[in-house]
Amino acid sequence: MRYRVPLVLTPQAEAGYTVTSPLLPELVTEGDTVSEALENAKDAFAAVMELYEDLGRPLPEGTFLSSRDPFGVEAVVSAP
Repeated sequence: MRYRVPLVLTPQAEAGYTVTSPLLPELVTEGDTVSEALENAKDAFAAVMELYEDLGRPLPEGTFLSSRDPFGVEAVVSAP
């Protein structure tokens, strides 16, 4: 199953990016590069999925896509 997850990448003053999701406030991670930040977002999303499952909460509507790829991403990168 594929998921669509809106992400916001915020550049940090000391370098790197913080990743958050307006749809999933529990998803917070970071990375030194955009590529690393997006890769870390996959792990963070997996942790959020596990949390929701443990709590018996469904993921928000609109996060599901049908495909073999396990992760889809929409990203917004803010400028300094």
